[in-house]
Amino acid sequence: VDTLKSFLQAQLPDVAMRHEYLENQVWERAWMDQFQPMQFGERTWLVPWNHDLPAGADNPDAAVVRLDPGLAFGSGTHATTALCLQWLDELATRGELQGRDVLDFGCGSGILALAALRLGAKHAVGVDNDPQALIATADNVHRNGLAIATYLPQDEPVATYPVVVANILASALDALADTLAARVAPAGRIAMSGILDGQQDELL
Repeated sequence: VDTLKSFLQAQLPDVAMRHEYLENQVWERAWMDQFQPMQFGERTWLVPWNHDLPAGADNPDAAVVRLDPGLAFGSGTHATTALCLQWLDELATRGELQGRDVLDFGCGSGILALAALRLGAKHAVGVDNDPQALIATADNVHRNGLAIATYLPQDEPVATYPVVVANILASALDALADTLAARVAPAGRIAMSGILDGQQDELL
């Protein structure tokens, strides 16, 4: 610690520093202690798997997803995920999700595919290039008593979907433009998220 502190002070001489010792813990899980239920749109709720249902989420019309993100991206706390959840909720409100098949490309924890099913989608497929994400999705699928087919990109069956959501990075959206376009059925809908302000014009 002293060596590191000396190094940092040499690099940043005008910055006041202090240090403290913390007990070791499973850091990638520690944030879950602050993970609270969240509502998106009119009906969609994310509730930690070990948390009681809050008021509103106990409504019979609520679309509740019980979630443990594990090590995968997708807890609802990030703005890009929240926007996608709101979009799915709006589709359901307009009757444009009921009975439809949904593709969640870059599924992470499976959060968007699960929400789509809770909101009335008929089937959902999740695709991710991270095997850990597929493990997290499978765990959350089991936790919610639902069914989602999951694939690595190279194993994904070629199909089209009336609803596609891709919450990934702009660079990945650009690289996957042809693939994503080919997955959207005629007159289908696609939501692309993960785009920073300033990236939209080039991506469009």
